[in-house]
Amino acid sequence: MNKVLVTGGGGFVGATLTKRLREQNCQVTVLGRHRYPHLEALGVTCRVGDIGDRAVVHDSCDGIDTVFHVAAKAGIWGPWPAYRHTNIEGTANVLAACKAHGVSRLIYTSTPSVVFDRGDINGGDESLPYASRFLCHYARSKAIAERMVLAEHGDGLKTCAIRPHLIWGPEDPHLIPRLVERGRQGHLKIVGDGHNRVDISYIDNVVHAHLLAEKCLASSGICGGKAYFIGQERPVELWQWINDLFRHLQIAPVSRQVSRKTAYLAGLLLETFHTVFCPAKEPKMTRFLAEQLSRSHFFSHARAERDFGYRPVVSLEEGQRRLVSWLHDHQ
Repeated sequence: MNKVLVTGGGGFVGATLTKRLREQNCQVTVLGRHRYPHLEALGVTCRVGDIGDRAVVHDSCDGIDTVFHVAAKAGIWGPWPAYRHTNIEGTANVLAACKAHGVSRLIYTSTPSVVFDRGDINGGDESLPYASRFLCHYARSKAIAERMVLAEHGDGLKTCAIRPHLIWGPEDPHLIPRLVERGRQGHLKIVGDGHNRVDISYIDNVVHAHLLAEKCLASSGICGGKAYFIGQERPVELWQWINDLFRHLQIAPVSRQVSRKTAYLAGLLLETFHTVFCPAKEPKMTRFLAEQLSRSHFFSHARAERDFGYRPVVSLEEGQRRLVSWLHDHQ
């Protein structure tokens, strides 16, 4: 790995990955919607453009040997064309550019949501089928894109997909700040019985898995054409983990509860209302969110450990310590 392209390199995962690659003396190009001075200061080349623009993607892949395709439209709300444009058409552009320019390896950042089918998942592995009923456009579009990436694996271009779940840690601009804000405002309720267990993935572990997968593709290639669940050393009880974090931040614990059925119905009604009257505004509850907050969904990481030696490099306890310290510094 010498000349690397990171799509979405200005985001949480992309920027952290880019910094690690520079520490390994890789020549890194980032494709994103903006320039990123903090990355340029590290010697990173920033290309500004939309991943849905075929010409921009092709230009970015010229002279590249490895692509980490991290860019995606995330979230649980928004119009299907926006998700299709970035997550499906953008991925198609990346694949076409890789093949046109002789890129050797493509590591795709996916999500466990591609297999989430409205039921509990307790230690499921990669034999789980793709979901048949998607409750949000993000999960549906990522499943389509992941299939595209894995189908292109071959002698010329080697591909694999990493499925980290609930990425967290310092510098997180999305999940943790939003969680903390709602906690301080007292707007959170436990959905379900409060004992559902989930996988979470500290940011350094996510980057570690991507780098291990690249090395595997470059050597044995055993991970080629496959997807991998990764996460921490064990799942957490979601609401206990949230309340433990709040305790360190002196935020009142979440104690009020609402049943899964009630939350799901509220999500259905709010989705309908927002679709008709205010489609640009995300509902406070959706059916997908009600299921995610109340169901257990954790996975076996045995395949990742067996194929390319994945084990978390940052433990749950150390990750929380770093996160709390960062949050205190940014209050």
